[in-house]
Amino acid sequence: MQKMYLSQIFVATLLICGVNLLVPTDVSAEGWGTVTGQFVYDGPVPERVVQRKKGDANIKDAAVCAKGDHFNNDLVINPKNNGIQNAFMFLKKAKVIHPDLKSSKDKTVVFDQKGCTFIPHAMVVRTDQKVLVKSGDPVGHNTHTNPFRNEPVNFMMNPNDRKGTEVANVIGEKYPTKVTCDIHPWMTAYWLIVDHPYAVVTDKDGKFTIKNLPAGKNVFGSWHEKSGHLEKTITVDVKAGETVDLGKIKIKASKFK
Repeated sequence: MQKMYLSQIFVATLLICGVNLLVPTDVSAEGWGTVTGQFVYDGPVPERVVQRKKGDANIKDAAVCAKGDHFNNDLVINPKNNGIQNAFMFLKKAKVIHPDLKSSKDKTVVFDQKGCTFIPHAMVVRTDQKVLVKSGDPVGHNTHTNPFRNEPVNFMMNPNDRKGTEVANVIGEKYPTKVTCDIHPWMTAYWLIVDHPYAVVTDKDGKFTIKNLPAGKNVFGSWHEKSGHLEKTITVDVKAGETVDLGKIKIKASKFK
């Protein structure tokens, strides 16, 4: 009787082990990796150009748009480390997407206007997201998009419009698209519209991080409004469960002229 009982325990143990062996492992822990790096301006850091001087009566809607000094946003370099802000780093084509990233958690991204300046100046928008265009200025504005594949929009914004207008972009774009205000022509911004989660904008230090990329060779594009391509392509062999640090990617100053 005791032998039979022990045999039953042994068989049950084998069955449990067998079942455990058949359970698939979590590939997200082994099949996905991260890429990080920093775009660096290779040359003396240029001084930022004053776009609108405080009190300039020649500026349209000067009481709002020239309330203070405003600098150009087309080339922002951190003088402490030569980092290039507002550059785009993006996977050219996503063959596989991490299960947690197949759809955007935030279905709306906010695009604001303050002091006659678009905020943010550069942003990534996924095709399953809508852009909520708002204005915090007490003057009228105009938002005009210039995509290649999506339907362009061109609409007026009432003063202090905090309800906003939604803009949909359902097709991924190859490169960032320019956004302008026809009333205040110095107002420009860029949206990179992608159909995957593997795209970012560099921070104030020129740094970027893209997580949960599929392991293996991934081909990236990089773009800045003053240079176009920073590097035409950047190929990275992503390591499963690891972070590949590309370090400082130096971009010659001559590319921004």
